[in-house]
Amino acid sequence: MTTCESSVSSATGLRAFQAFQKRTFDLVFSALGLLAAWWLIVLAWVAASIDTRSNGFFIQKRVGRNGRIFQVVKVKTMRPVASFDTTVTRRGDPRITTLGTFFRRTKIDELPQLWNVLLGDMSFVGPRPDVPGFADQLQGEERAMLSIRPGITGPATLKYRNEEEILATQANPEVYNRDVIWPDKVRINLDYIRDWSLRLDIQYIFQTVFH
Repeated sequence: MTTCESSVSSATGLRAFQAFQKRTFDLVFSALGLLAAWWLIVLAWVAASIDTRSNGFFIQKRVGRNGRIFQVVKVKTMRPVASFDTTVTRRGDPRITTLGTFFRRTKIDELPQLWNVLLGDMSFVGPRPDVPGFADQLQGEERAMLSIRPGITGPATLKYRNEEEILATQANPEVYNRDVIWPDKVRINLDYIRDWSLRLDIQYIFQTVFH
């Protein structure tokens, strides 16, 4: 795993009051979000269940704060395809259903993660929660990424909002993701922790919803 450049400023985690601000925001707005969107989540679950002929919720182990494993919940957008076993998704991935493409484009598949935010597994903004195998490779100051809750969105997510298209142009998407995209995401997320403010979190949320 490529480590972050030494020029990255030190990030050791949020101060106590910053963590309080962030968690309070998450609690209030995840509760409001679930109250407003529960019906859409239910409809999406039913549609995905029919579309994939399985449970319409995608539940997977992810690495959370302090390295704790939790179960992330999303609307299912993919179905199994024989001989296609990878956690890296790229444009044209045969596992993504037509309805799943719509859910991904509109971000409806992300809505169940409001429950993860309410429970405290996740935050609205932060590093995306990775499957075991990536976070395990963090070294030195990179491990500051595990000092905060992973997020539904964030600066790295916004930069790589077209990640599937980028990977589709690579001869070996898994290697490119591991050696190029992942280290850059680590650098971006360390800068996010170092410069954290509630104003920036709100800005990232608006950029995610309205762009």
